[in-house]
Amino acid sequence: MTKKIIKKLSIQVNLNGLSFCILNRTSNTVEYLNSIWFGEKQTPFETLNKLKEELASNTVFSDDFDTVKVIHYNELSTLVPKPLYDATNNAEYLKFNSKILKTDFIASDEIKLKDIISIYVPYVNINNYIFETFGEFTYTHASTLFIDTVFKSELSNEDLLHINVDSGSMQVLVTKEKDIKLYNYFEFTSPEDFIYYILFTCEQELLNPDSLHLKLSGIINKDDALYKIAYKYIRNVSFMDNHNDFLIKNSF
Repeated sequence: MTKKIIKKLSIQVNLNGLSFCILNRTSNTVEYLNSIWFGEKQTPFETLNKLKEELASNTVFSDDFDTVKVIHYNELSTLVPKPLYDATNNAEYLKFNSKILKTDFIASDEIKLKDIISIYVPYVNINNYIFETFGEFTYTHASTLFIDTVFKSELSNEDLLHINVDSGSMQVLVTKEKDIKLYNYFEFTSPEDFIYYILFTCEQELLNPDSLHLKLSGIINKDDALYKIAYKYIRNVSFMDNHNDFLIKNSF
C-alpha cells in the first residue's frame, strides 16, 4: 500500500516581500524554501498580485497540501495580557500604537506559553485569495510566531534582546527572567537605522549594551553590515538556532 505523503505549506506575507516553505511531514524534510523581495514596499493590492503570479508560475504549489498557513508580517499589532483582554475592545487596544481604519478587520492570536493575546490587522485580500485557492487554512501574526518560538527555546534569567530581521524591517523582543518586557516593530533603510533602534530599545528598557545578550535571527549573517554594526556596539551577539528563514521554518 502506498504511503500517503503529508505536505504542509506556509506563506509569509510582508509588503516588502513573500516567503514560502513546503514541509514534507512524511519524510520530515523541507522540500521547498524561497523568498522574494520586492525592492520597495508595496500596497496590499500589489502584494496580492505578486502572490498570484508566484503561485501560478511555480508547479510546487499545485500539490495537495494537508495544511496551509499564512503569516501576516506588519506593524499593525499589539499585545494584551489575557486576564485583561476583552475582545470587544480590540480596536481600542490597537489604536494606542497603530493607525487603523474603521473598516479594518481585526484578528487575535493566543500566545499560550505566556498567557498573552496578540491583536492585529491581517491582510484580508490575501486571506480571501488563499481560501479561494487552497480552501481551508489558518493564519497568524508574525509577532505571535516570533514570541512563541523564542519562548520554546532555551531562555535564561539574563537580559536578552531578540531581533528578527526581515526585508526592511525588524521585530524586537526584550525578555528578562524568562518573561516579556517589550515587543516592537521597526522599519529601517540602513545599518545606522538598525543600530539606532537597538540602542533606543536599550535606553528605554534600561539595558546595558556591555552586558546585554543580543540574539539575532532572520535575514542576517556575520558578513552583513547589520551584524557588524550591531557587534560594534554590543559585544555579546549570537544567532538563534536555524536563524535564517526563522519565522517560516518554525511555523509548522
